[in-house]
Amino acid sequence: MQAPADSTKNPKKDQQGTATQNGTSKDRLFYTLPNFLTIENAGEVPPLTTREKFAVVTRGSFDYVQLPWYGFLAGISQAQDSEPGYGQGAAGYGKRISSAFADGTIENYITGAILPSLLHQDPRYFQLGKGSFAHRTLYAMSRNLVTRTDSGKKQFNFSEVVGGALSASISTFAYHPTSHVFPTTTPGVYRYVPSDRTLSNAASVWGTQYGYDTMTLVVKEFWPDIRRKLSKKRKVNEPQAISPKP
Repeated sequence: MQAPADSTKNPKKDQQGTATQNGTSKDRLFYTLPNFLTIENAGEVPPLTTREKFAVVTRGSFDYVQLPWYGFLAGISQAQDSEPGYGQGAAGYGKRISSAFADGTIENYITGAILPSLLHQDPRYFQLGKGSFAHRTLYAMSRNLVTRTDSGKKQFNFSEVVGGALSASISTFAYHPTSHVFPTTTPGVYRYVPSDRTLSNAASVWGTQYGYDTMTLVVKEFWPDIRRKLSKKRKVNEPQAISPKP
């Protein structure tokens, strides 16, 4: 991932004040979702150490907003009755939220800390921040395939592609539902639900994760522009202080 050519060297803060000294971020997408691995207006930032990679992934994975986020995803899954082997009701919802949390956490650690540390790849997203909408969109989408190493060179993004497939396989075959037989409202009639632990389902999970991660990178690219517009609008709408009369 390349930083914009006109950036300053070794910045401790970007123009929005979201970068920290160790080269991560304090920013949040839409002021809510952790965006700690996105760097804006970055120049020659130092590479993350293995300890820093694990620390920032841990900070994001166990952030206070993650539980309601996974609860929301589990609610959608329950409403659609995806992975019916989990069942319905409170028990089914509990299994779905636990599964969503485990899925996200495993993927975060494998793609953001474990493989980047072993392969010496940089897990951060470096915002391009200039050019046409199409150019920036294509740049963001390509970062799932092209990343940069700790030494700053371009490289195929093994951490994302291979790591995503590995995390999808672990979650699918480790704890996703096996085949189940559920009773129906008709006495003596049962419904058979096949196992989700299949190669095709693992491939589907990986494809979904890859698509979601790609979409998220596009949002990360344009979020600083959206944030600046929201900040300007908020300043315009703020009531002006009235000076007391002498």
